Amino acid sequence: MEVHLSQSNLVNGTEFVLTGSKSESNRLLILQSLIPGIKLYNLSNADDVRLMKKALESDSDIVDIHHAGTAMRFLTAYFAATAGREVVLTGSNRMKQRPIGILVDALRKLGADIKYMEAEEYPPLKIKGRELQLNWVELESGVSSQYITALMLIGSMIKGGLTIQLRGKPTSVPYIKMTQKLLSRVGIKCSFEDGRIMVEEYGKMNNAVDVTVESDWSSASYFYSLAALSSIGTRIKLRSYRDNSYQGDSALVSIYRKFGVLSRFDGDVLILEKTADPENRLVSFDLVDTPDLAQTIAVSCLGLGLDCDLSGLHTLKIKETDRLEALKQEIEKFGGRVEITDRTLKLHSPEQLKTKQLVKTYNDHRMAMAFAPLALVTELFIEDAGVVSKSYPDFWRDMGRIGLSVRER
Repeated sequence: MEVHLSQSNLVNGTEFVLTGSKSESNRLLILQSLIPGIKLYNLSNADDVRLMKKALESDSDIVDIHHAGTAMRFLTAYFAATAGREVVLTGSNRMKQRPIGILVDALRKLGADIKYMEAEEYPPLKIKGRELQLNWVELESGVSSQYITALMLIGSMIKGGLTIQLRGKPTSVPYIKMTQKLLSRVGIKCSFEDGRIMVEEYGKMNNAVDVTVESDWSSASYFYSLAALSSIGTRIKLRSYRDNSYQGDSALVSIYRKFGVLSRFDGDVLILEKTADPENRLVSFDLVDTPDLAQTIAVSCLGLGLDCDLSGLHTLKIKETDRLEALKQEIEKFGGRVEITDRTLKLHSPEQLKTKQLVKTYNDHRMAMAFAPLALVTELFIEDAGVVSKSYPDFWRDMGRIGLSVRER
């Protein structure tokens, strides 16, 4: 599906209830499968979460998670620690290009039986589940926090618990802390300090726990971008959020203040208001803890005619696509100039945007959603727009509700 976005204006004061956090949902589904008595509410309706749920409920000897990178990492650890379960874990062609060797090596050191079926250090994997025996593992921590989380989620199932010693400065620390808080929420003791994570063994008791998943802050980022690109006085209301969020992307509150967007809470309603135009033509952010916001921020800057200097982006090359290269290619269609390294992006915005450009999405949901707010300043087309179902199936419906002119063609 390709969509045509005419230049549009927002409907002021629109209110939305966004689906639950994809990150929280996937972690909690693993924990629910390991621990009896957990009941979950407001789960995400994203494709990635549906794939995770389907995989956990399946008794098939082949599990295909398609493009779902989180599911690949978490399920590798889950199946490896599930005694008696034998499975081939596979995915899309892009998934077979996304490295998983660091996690597999760590699991093997704990006693896991995992074999590569094609290229070394890449899916698909043949996993024979067994009871893991060792209680300590060292892990390179600068590549993906999901490797660390995958081990944390199964740590309580190991007799005596699990200690994870991190080498180097970890990336996306808020996601590690999210996992720590969710473990505590369901009754598993976990500490994280001085580069060492300790997960205590779970007591195996049936302890009923109800957990409501907070709405997704990553999905909120597109509304922040819309607010930033709108006129002063524009308001958007989002439910169900909390100001003490577990989610690292709640950093949006401070980040978008630089774009003149203020946030306040009224109960569980997050209210965004455009109160001023940006004061500086150049904005700089270190996104090492929030790399999923990079595309949204870069496009916000493009639409506002701002230059930006983004760092801490080294994980973006192993996402659904090489997001740094994809951003460079698509932003430059609008007249911007982009310089990238393996961990930085510098944008030099044009004085006037080129119009009626076709944005490629590269099988990456965030490419489609990040560029959509540009419709407030120019006309554009987005290729393979249905890819948003990976994390936000109702995205185009909600864009129409807020005032964007969205037409399929």
